[in-house]
Amino acid sequence: MQTRQRLNEGIKEVETLAAKLEYELGGLRGKVEDVEDSVEDFEKKVRFVEDRVTELEAEGRARGEGWVGVTMEETLQAAHERLEKKGNLRKSVDHVQETIDLLMKARATIAADPSVATTTLAKLQTPVKQSLDKVNGDLKEIHASLGKYSKALDKKFKDKPLPSSSNDALSSHASLVNRAIAMHLLREGQFSVASTFISEANTHPPPPEAPSSPAASVTSPDHDMQDTVQNDFTNDDGTFRSEPLQKQFAQMYYILHELRNRKNLAPAIVWARQHSQVLETRGSNLEFELCRLYFVCQYLGLDTSDTPVTSDPNGISGPLRAISYAQLAFGNFAARYTREINQLLGSLCFHSNLAQSPYAHIFYNGSAWDEVANSFTREFCSLLGLSADSPLYLAATAGAIALPTLLKLENIMKEKRTEWTTRQELPVAIPLPPSYAFHSIFVCPVSKEQGTDANPPMMMPCGHVIAKETLDRLSKGGRFKCPYCPGESLPRDARRVYL
Repeated sequence: MQTRQRLNEGIKEVETLAAKLEYELGGLRGKVEDVEDSVEDFEKKVRFVEDRVTELEAEGRARGEGWVGVTMEETLQAAHERLEKKGNLRKSVDHVQETIDLLMKARATIAADPSVATTTLAKLQTPVKQSLDKVNGDLKEIHASLGKYSKALDKKFKDKPLPSSSNDALSSHASLVNRAIAMHLLREGQFSVASTFISEANTHPPPPEAPSSPAASVTSPDHDMQDTVQNDFTNDDGTFRSEPLQKQFAQMYYILHELRNRKNLAPAIVWARQHSQVLETRGSNLEFELCRLYFVCQYLGLDTSDTPVTSDPNGISGPLRAISYAQLAFGNFAARYTREINQLLGSLCFHSNLAQSPYAHIFYNGSAWDEVANSFTREFCSLLGLSADSPLYLAATAGAIALPTLLKLENIMKEKRTEWTTRQELPVAIPLPPSYAFHSIFVCPVSKEQGTDANPPMMMPCGHVIAKETLDRLSKGGRFKCPYCPGESLPRDARRVYL
C-alpha cells in the first residue's frame, strides 16, 4: 500500500512538472513569435534606411556632394540645437545669486551680533558648498555641450589653408578697402565704431596708390544727396570724414525704426514727398506704396500702433476716413496708378465682408510693412548713389561661395604645375546666386574670350558684335568682311558697346 501511494504521488509530481513544462514551452513559443515579428519589423526598417540612403545619394549627386554631407548638416544642426538648449546660463546665474544672498544675510547677522560669528559661519559652509557645486555642475554641462558643438564644427569644416595671395588685386588699394569698411559700418548704423575706424585710418593712412582711371560716376537726379557720398565723405588730402554721411544714415534708420517698430508711416511719407520728383523720374513706386498702406490702415481702423482708433460697432468710420484720405492723397497718382486706386475704392462695396472679397490680399498682407521698409531702404540708398545692400557684405559672401572652388583650382594648378595667367577674370565659373548677377558680360563669338576694358565689345555696321582684339586681327587695318554675314566695313566704322 505504501509503495502504491508513493507511486501515485510520484505520478502526480510528474504530471505537475509536465504541466509546468508545457506552460513554459507555451511562453517560449510566444517569445519566439515575438522575435520573428521583431525581425520582420527590423527588416522593414533596414529596407527603409536603404531606400533613404539611395534618396540621399541622389540628392547629393544633384548638388555635387555625397549623402554624408547631408547627414553632417543634420548632425551640425542637432549639435547647435543642443548647445542652445544646454548653453543657458540663467540657471547658473540664479545659483550664484542664491550664494550671494546667503553671504549677505550672514554678513548682516554677524554685524548685528558679532558673538554669533562662529556659529553663523559654521552653518554657512554646507549651503555655500552646495550652491557652488550647483554652479560647477551647470558650467560642466555647458562646457560639455560646447565641446560637442566644436567637434561637430571641426568635423564638418575641415581646416584648409586659404589660397595664396599671388593674385591679390586689392593689395595695392588699401584706401579703397578702408573706405568699403567705413561705408559698411555707417550703412549698418554702427556710427561710433565707424568714427573710431575712420579716426585710426586717418591717423595711419596707407601708402599712396598708383594713379588709375577715374571710376564712372553714378547717374542720379538727386545730386544733393549723391554729392554727400562722392565729395563730403573724402577730404582733399584723401582722408575720410563720416559726419555728413552719418547724418544721412541716421535719418534712414530713424524712418526705418518708425516703420518697423512703431508702424508709423508719417516720416517715410514726408521723406518720399520731399524727393517726389526724383523718385518719379526713377520710376519708383515708393510714395504710392506708402500712401496705399496708410489708406489700408485708415480703412481697417488702425493707427500707427495697430490698435483701433475709435469704437465703431458698424465698422463705417474706417472706410469713411480712408475715402477722405484718398481724396487728399491720391490725386497726384491718378494717371499712373488708376487700376490700383480703383481696386482700393472698389473694396468699399465689400467693407462688411472684406476678408472674403476679391481685395482681401490688399488689406490682409502680412508682409506689407517689410515690403515698404525694404523699398524705402533701396530708394534711400539709390538716391545716395549706393546699392541697397552693402558692397562689402556682397563681396565677402561671394568670396565665401567661391572659396571652395578656388581652393580646388589651386590644388589642381600645383599638381599640374600651371599658373593663373588671366588677371581680369577668374579661370573657372563660380556658381553665384541669381541675385548676385549685377553686370552683363560679353563673350566674343569668334575668340570665345570674355570682354574687358582693354578688349571691349565692338559693333560693326551690320549689327554683329565681336571683341576689339578679334576686330583688329580680322581687319589688319583695312577693309574686312564680317565673320557672320556678307557685310564689309572698315575698323573705324565699328562702335564700342558699353555693358
